[in-house]
Amino acid sequence: MQWLVNGNSKYGYGMWYDIAVIAPSVAFLTFLVLQMKSSLEKLRRSGSSSYIMASCYALLWLVAIFNLLWCLLQVWQGLPSQATAFNVLSLVTRSGMLLLEVSVVVFLLQGNHVRGWDALLQSLILSSIIAGIDVTVKAIYIFGYGVPLFIDGNDVGDWHKWGFWLVHKLLLVAVYASILCLPHTKWQNRLPAKPTFYNYICALFVLNTTSALGCGLLASGIGFGYWIYGITNICYHAFYPPLLYATFLRDFFQEEDLHLEDVYYSEMKDAGFFDADWD
Repeated sequence: MQWLVNGNSKYGYGMWYDIAVIAPSVAFLTFLVLQMKSSLEKLRRSGSSSYIMASCYALLWLVAIFNLLWCLLQVWQGLPSQATAFNVLSLVTRSGMLLLEVSVVVFLLQGNHVRGWDALLQSLILSSIIAGIDVTVKAIYIFGYGVPLFIDGNDVGDWHKWGFWLVHKLLLVAVYASILCLPHTKWQNRLPAKPTFYNYICALFVLNTTSALGCGLLASGIGFGYWIYGITNICYHAFYPPLLYATFLRDFFQEEDLHLEDVYYSEMKDAGFFDADWD
């Protein structure tokens, strides 16, 4: 399977895979840098009312930075000298992204029952526990049993690795499927009314379902699963941070700009700038 070959190494997916993962990560981090001044100013003006957004924004920055480092380092993932660094960085990156996933879902599912600091604190505590358990189990697999969870190569049919990822993905599928079913239950009022929330959940449900399919094929010894798993890997590392920003932060940072545009339009309309349009 030549598409798996990266140079003379049996590890990795190849140059185009590396580019597909790295380029979006660089682009998004560049976007965050360009928008940082206005974003921080918006958070400062919002004061204490925006601490939830500030927390999410800070976590997004950390994950975006670690994710870019992971994308750059994964080019050399097959080199023995880089194995430990790659595994540690992968653990940190994946745990940070899982922390964000769980925090967002837990916070939004609390509905109107808990507000403010209580909601944020409960979300962070629960997500930290889940992310902590996740990173501990993965560390045991990698450093205790020598299972290369994050290093992809000539391992089709390795049930210890792909069976682990299959179970991991199926657990996430079950969580997101349950959330998608909530509108048809008595707990529907706990869900946020924002339509983009459901788009976010649907995207992660489809992504994890597809990834689980790839893991299942690889665990069964079918090499085509690498195509599926590789594509979902690209989508997750390249597009999850932008998806999170677009779903939960973009409206917050653009809210004032849109409000100002409405004000300017109203003032210009009152001044008669658009009267000629009716002639």
